[in-house]
Parts: sequence; structure tokens; C-alpha cells
Amino acid sequence: MIPPRPSKSASEPTITVAGAALVADPLGALYEPGSGALIVADLHLEKGSYFARRGQMLPPYDTATTLGRLARLVAAYQPRVVIALGDSFHDDGGPARMHEADRAAVAELQRGRDWIWIAGNHDPAPPAGLGGEARLTLVLGALTLRHEPTAGAAPGELAGHLHPVAKVAVRGRGLRRRCFATDGARVVLPAFGAYAGGLNVRDQAFAGLFSGDAFTAWMLGDAGVYAFAARGLRPD
Repeated sequence: MIPPRPSKSASEPTITVAGAALVADPLGALYEPGSGALIVADLHLEKGSYFARRGQMLPPYDTATTLGRLARLVAAYQPRVVIALGDSFHDDGGPARMHEADRAAVAELQRGRDWIWIAGNHDPAPPAGLGGEARLTLVLGALTLRHEPTAGAAPGELAGHLHPVAKVAVRGRGLRRRCFATDGARVVLPAFGAYAGGLNVRDQAFAGLFSGDAFTAWMLGDAGVYAFAARGLRPD
């Protein structure tokens, strides 16, 4: 359990989950002002090197790009703790493949704050030699943080794993973006990693998490986060 601290003022928009007001950042993170927690999901670091070892040559810059975006958030919010909700690495061998510059970047991000790695299905073991604390789940006031969403009702749950994206029609054209998916009781965070894909919130995988169309997709835009009711969302 992380003890609360005096609330820090935060700008809109906010997503309220189980009574907790969470700042939704357009880069795809949540910030909880009461505890000073910055929360991200599915970094999938070293995904590029994972596929390169299997003959699929992707540009080897995904880890540096993802950590650079995370550094922007840390600079903006100055969090007391950073919480990564699992699948922080694309596989268990990812930490060993990291370039020294990227390892140094992680160390710099951890400087002066707590850092918690939540176990994911891609990375069930703690990342060796990268600092921080490993957990399966974490309680943050009324919130419970884990990697994979729980089937059925789970008030206060923050999870990742599903990489939610939403699709809408804008001026007659389809627009597909990563999103936060929430019904006010729980929220599924978008994947933060540069090479992480996305699953449409209309997919059957989300059906057991929300009651019908009683949820909202907060889509990530270049300049903000925008709410769309489920009834206006399109399948792929």
C-alpha cells in the first residue's frame, strides 16, 4: 500500500475511477495526484530486438523512443512513484539485450523516486539489474493495479494487457487511436510502447469487462484526450 500525500493540482481531463480522479495524459499515462503516482502499461521494451533475433528486422529504436516519451512525462509531473503495469519488456530476455544508454536512461528516470514493476504475461520475472520493486498487484487507495483485467466486476481496477484502441468516424473518415477504456468502475490503459499494437474495444475480449455500451473510450490525440461514448465506436 502506498500512503497518500497532499493532493497536487492537475489540469483536465480527468478520468474518475472508483471515486479517484486520474489525470489522463495524451501520451497514454495516468497520473494520480494524491499519491504522486504516474502509471503506464505495456511498454514492451526491446520488442524490436526480439523480432530482429528471429529474422524480422525492425528499426532498433523502440526502447529509446518509449523511454524518451516516459522521460517527458516524468519531467512534466515529477511523480513520487512510477508504476509500470506489466509487459514492460516484450520477453524475459529483454533486459539483457538493452543498450547501456537505455539502461542508464532507466536509472535516471528512477532517480529520486520509487519505481514499481508489475509482473505481466510477457515478463513474469522481475527485470534483473534495473532497479525498482517487483509486484504482482498493487493497492493505491481505492484502486487496485494489475496487468491483466479481471473477468467480471472489479471496482477500482487499473489494468493494461489488452492494448485498447477505438475507432470513430470524423468528417466521413475513420480515425483509429489508442485509448483509455473505462466505465467509471475500472479503466484499461492503452499500451505505451512505441511498437505495441492495439485491439479494438469492440473486440469480444472487452465484452466481459464493461456492461454493454456503458463505457467511454478516451482517445489519445496530438493535443489532448477526447471522450467518445461506446455507442459511437466502430469495429475494425
